[in-house]
Amino acid sequence: MLKASLKSIASYIPEKILSNADLEKMVDTTDEWITRRTGIKERRIASENENTSDLGTKAALKAIKRANLKPEDIDAILVATLSPDYFTMPSTACKIASNLGLVNISAFDISAACSGFIYLLEQAKALVESGLKKNVLIIGAEKTSSIMDYNDRSICILFGDGAGAGVVSLDNENHILDVHTASNGNYGDLLMTQRSQKSNLCQTLSMQMKGNEVFKIAVNTLSNDVVEILAKNNILAQEIDLFIPHQANLRIIKAV
Repeated sequence: MLKASLKSIASYIPEKILSNADLEKMVDTTDEWITRRTGIKERRIASENENTSDLGTKAALKAIKRANLKPEDIDAILVATLSPDYFTMPSTACKIASNLGLVNISAFDISAACSGFIYLLEQAKALVESGLKKNVLIIGAEKTSSIMDYNDRSICILFGDGAGAGVVSLDNENHILDVHTASNGNYGDLLMTQRSQKSNLCQTLSMQMKGNEVFKIAVNTLSNDVVEILAKNNILAQEIDLFIPHQANLRIIKAV
């Protein structure tokens, strides 16, 4: 039976730093308040001429190299993003494929917000284990600064720009044991990117969030999902050597 493995992982973050001290000059907040509420001290911001695809490409090149592969060995590119280069098309995955000099390969985006990379891992695992693909490049990339309202202190303190990438390939010995995904659209109004109409030809996008509600749901959902996937695979919590949660907020991580 074919088994898929995450052969490599890599990341890229822009050089520019937006610190809590910087945010103190932009909105009504303090370093102490941000740190106490979120555990965040700084976030990275892409330059004006850096797109989401650029961030993803830089992470992808590192991941491909760490997997001891060349770009031409990749036969599918999957990207998760809520801040694509273009509103509809071409996809960010296609832009990254072009940046890597690749044509005639599968390339598409998915939109799954914070859980996007896990969805990519599930899709890549299925593609490899079905025999449809050999080496699948998965990339989570965001330029949230492009859709951020820096007058809204409840949300601009949380988000930055960057990318992570990995290569999923066959490996029957060190394979991915399981992936669990789930969704609940009933909470969709708690965290959304809304479109405001400025004119018939010009629209802007901005992210909005009900932080307290998102916090409670995130803690409960992540805790329950971890318990579920451990039980499904007959693994005890104390047997886990390393737990890497979504790093949106230190308070969420500690609560979990």
